[in-house]
This record gives sequence, structure tokens and C-alpha cells, in this order.
Amino acid sequence: MTNKPNILLIYTGGTIGMVKDYKTNALIAFDFSQIVEKIPELQQLNCQIESISFDEAIDSSNMNTAYYLEIVEIIEENYTRFDGFVILTGSDTMSYTSSAISFMLENLQKPIIFTGSQLPIGDLRTDAKENLITSIEIASATRNGKPIISEVCLYFEYKLYRANRTTKISSEQFEAFTSMNFPPLAESGVHLNFNEHLVHQIEGGEKKIIVRKNLVNEIVILKLFPGISKVVVESILNISNLRGVVLETYGSGNAPNSKNFIELLRNAINKGIKIVNVTQCKSGSVMMGHYDTSLLLKEIGVVNGKDITTESAVAKLMYLLNENLSIVEFKHFFEKSLRGELTDKYHF
Repeated sequence: MTNKPNILLIYTGGTIGMVKDYKTNALIAFDFSQIVEKIPELQQLNCQIESISFDEAIDSSNMNTAYYLEIVEIIEENYTRFDGFVILTGSDTMSYTSSAISFMLENLQKPIIFTGSQLPIGDLRTDAKENLITSIEIASATRNGKPIISEVCLYFEYKLYRANRTTKISSEQFEAFTSMNFPPLAESGVHLNFNEHLVHQIEGGEKKIIVRKNLVNEIVILKLFPGISKVVVESILNISNLRGVVLETYGSGNAPNSKNFIELLRNAINKGIKIVNVTQCKSGSVMMGHYDTSLLLKEIGVVNGKDITTESAVAKLMYLLNENLSIVEFKHFFEKSLRGELTDKYHF
């Protein structure tokens, strides 16, 4: 008889961890140490579940890099003891958080599934139970003695996505997330169907996990809009200690080609600031040089973000800026898929 997989549930905060006190109608924190007793359906799963909760529940809006570190250190300390991890966080910033964790854990060979809910776990019509139960089932799933999923994922409303490909698209629908440029890794219906050929595989077989704990957060998202002024762009690019910029451009990576705008970007790049071009569109890719209005960006050294999401671009910048890479090395590694976060096939 084979041993049951051991799954560690990590609760950081968020809507999913709330239950209603029906006497006062106030929302109070759910005790995840008693999760199997409170949600008896979990006893039907073929796994052992333990839980760790943050000392203080963190709201989505308060999530930051210090909490990212706390999450990865819990995983690091428990990596050999558990076969999979389910992380419960607030959904509003879940794509940012899960993307960052994917870059902080190199050579990952176990499932880390992020999930949450739009309604508290104690609500009558909640989506929390299904998201939680299926996430644990996914984290427990094996094939030939090995986990089917071996990367950081996000599960919400019947779909399992690669975490660093996701974006939250609704604050009111249960189907809150999407992954426009990469298909789901699994879909839950009557059966739980995995698209195993899509799961990210480590090149060169089994390797020891490496935990990257230092992130650079002196970065900014600069979203272009028609009529954006020189003063605004100049002010942003002259922020003290600025290290990186996620430049949200139009369409396939296009931006104003006025002399003033290009000169501001060129000066920033010459100061050592890394500028990454991502599209404002929900799907599709940056194709620098495809149109005249992106040719100059390419010439001055703006990095091609290809089909990476803004959330993932922020996380990847935080990760790579700490690695003391040369300009050439930074461009190489940012434009290359490291955790399945972008499609390598785009060569422009």
C-alpha cells in the first residue's frame, strides 16, 4: 500500500479564509487547523493535510515582497516533508504574488497551487470549497509515483493555469482569472483532466531546488495613453533609485516615436534603468520593429517582453535586477522563458 501524499496548506489571508458569525453577521477568520473537521469532504481525498497560517491575515492590497519571502521560506522549510503545497491568498493580487513565487523557486519539482475565492468559505453560495478541494486534489495527483504538476499554478473556477500567465479579469464573477496567451494545464468537470504535455519541465532532469530570496522592488509600471505629457514621463523616469520600468505600450508594442519621448527613454537606459516593453492588450505579443512606432524602441535597447503579462513582467524584473547581469545578459534572460512565463517562438 502506497503512502498518501502529504499536502501543506498555507493561509496568508484573503476572502477565502473568512466565515460569518451568524449571531453578529460579522466576518471572522476561519481556523484552518480544523479544516478537515469543518470541511468533511476533504476526508474523501487521498492525502494527508496539514496547515500553516500567517500570524496575521494579509489583505490582498497589503501583499508585498516581504510576504513573498515569508511564503517561500515556509515552502523551503517544509519542502522535503510535503509532496505538494496549496497557498491561499487574496485574489486581487494573486497573479502578482504567484508569479513572483514562480521566479523565486528554481528547479521546482513539486506542485504549488495558489487559490482563493470571491466569497468567504462560510457563505452559502461560496466558490471557496470547490476551489480549495480541487486545488488539494491537483496538488495530490500523481502519475507513476511522480506529481503530475511540478510548477507554480493558480486554480480558480474549474481551471488550472500556469500562475505566471494569469491576470484577474473580474471582481464579481466566480470565473475571476484568465490566461489569454497560454491554455489551462487542467480543467475540472465530471473528471479532472490534465493537459500534461503543457506542464513546465525542468531541463536536464532532477536538480536541487534553489530559493531566490532577494527581490528588487524599485520598479514602476508606466502605462502609455494618448496625450501623456513629457513632464509626466520625465518625472517617472527620474524617480530616485529607479531600477526598472514595465512600459505598457499599445497593440504589438507600439509607442510614440516623437524625439522627446524616445530621448527620455534613451537617457533612462543610459543610466542603467532596464525598460521592458509589454502590451496593454489582454492577449497577443509585443513585436518590436514590426511597425515604425516600435522600431526606435528596439534601436535604443528597450527589452522585448513578448507575450508576458504585466504581473509576470513585474515579478521577473524584481528577480533579474538582483542578479547583477550585464545589459546583454539581462536582455537574453528576460526575453527567454525561465518558468514558462512567455512564448519563446516570438523572434522580432
